[in-house]
Parts: sequence; C-alpha cells; structure tokens
Amino acid sequence: MLLIVFLTALGVGGTTMLGSLAGYCCRGATKRFSGEAVMSFAAGVMLSAAVVGLILPSLESGGTWAVLITTAGILGGAAFLLLLEQLAARMQLLSGFGSREDPEHAARANRVLLFVAAMAIHNLPEGLAAGVGFGTENIPQALAIAGGIAVQNLPEGMVLIAPMLQAGIAPRRTLLLAMSTGVVEIAGTLLGYFAVSFSAAMLPFLLAFAGGTMLYIICQDMIPDSGAHRGSVCALLLGFCFMLAMDYYLG
Repeated sequence: MLLIVFLTALGVGGTTMLGSLAGYCCRGATKRFSGEAVMSFAAGVMLSAAVVGLILPSLESGGTWAVLITTAGILGGAAFLLLLEQLAARMQLLSGFGSREDPEHAARANRVLLFVAAMAIHNLPEGLAAGVGFGTENIPQALAIAGGIAVQNLPEGMVLIAPMLQAGIAPRRTLLLAMSTGVVEIAGTLLGYFAVSFSAAMLPFLLAFAGGTMLYIICQDMIPDSGAHRGSVCALLLGFCFMLAMDYYLG
C-alpha cells in the first residue's frame, strides 16, 4: 500500500511539474491551454471526486454523529484554507526587491509571487485529499480521487508560468518556483495517508476536511468568476452542508 501511495503522490505532484514545464516550453500558447473551459472541466472532475470519494464515505463511516462530523470537517477544511490564504496575503515575499527595481515593478512581482504562494498552499490540501482517500482501503476510489486532482494540476501548472515571466522574474527561477508547488502536493499526499494510518478514528473527519478544502478550491479558484465574492463561497458551502443533512435524515 505504501508503495502505491508514494507513486500516487509522485503522480499527483508530478502533473503540476509537467504542466509547469509545458507552460514554460510553450509560453506563447499558455493562455490557450489554460482557459476557462479546461478549468471548468477539471472543476467538475474534482467536484465529483470530492463528493463521491470523500464526503459520502465520511457520512457512511461517521456513526451516530455522522452529519455533525462531516459538516464540521467540510467547514473546517474551507476555513483552514481561507486562513492560510489570509496569512499568505500578508507575507512580504520580496522584502529586498524594491531596492534594485522601481516600486511599481516590485509591487507587480510581489503580487505574482503571492499568487504562486497561494497556489502552493492550495496544493497542500489537494495532496491531503489524495492521501486521505487511501484510508478507506478502497484503492480504485482513492486512485479516482487522485486522478481528479491530477487532471486539474496540469493546467494549473501551466497557469503559473506566464504571470511570473511578465513580471520580470528570471525564466529559470520562474520554472523552479512553478515546479516547487508540485513538491508541496507530494508532501501533502504522504501527510494525509500517514495521518489516517496513525488514527483510524480520525478518518470520517479527515475525509470531510479534505473534501471541504477541495470544494473551496473549486468554488474560489476554478469555476470562472466565482472567486470574486468569498461570501458567496461560504454561503454555497453552508447550503451544501444543509442539503447534505436533509438528505441524510430524510432520504
């Protein structure tokens, strides 16, 4: 099992690196391959994987408090990711950059690197979701979850290249930074698997937690124009949890 998890982690993180390399080699055509249609398709794949592979198994294995545990996990996952994004937004990634460049150029580069940092932060719970999926001991289902994440990692890696190059970041550094976001995902996958292995009792919550992070990513960053209002994302997640509870108790 550990070998399968490790190979899956390499595959999930490797697709981000592959996308980054493709975006770097085809810089002129990056926008064509990372359009809204591709990201929307990937969002649909991830949505199915999150609900069928993570949230529903969380409900099935949660026992008496299944709805409460699953709801807490979903909202906790989304809140965790929101907190990480807020912390990343306050980071000063280029504290010494402005001394050699004009302030406008430094600010533009800083915004781009914050974007890259946010993508790396997103990759951690995505990897977590892939690793936690193996805790169900349903390998085909876990591989389906990892596959859904990998599908959206390819255009995600491509998206990282163009903004950094346009901000004046050196090409080699651009490629290195973009590919490093895949390493975060590999670590997240292994972390998720070992967390479930350490305590099987945590499985229902961790499944829902990982599902919540995936739902947040889908709504906030992948579905076109949905990322403009965080309040809408929170309302969507609350509505999702409400209908989940209604279906559980009345279905």
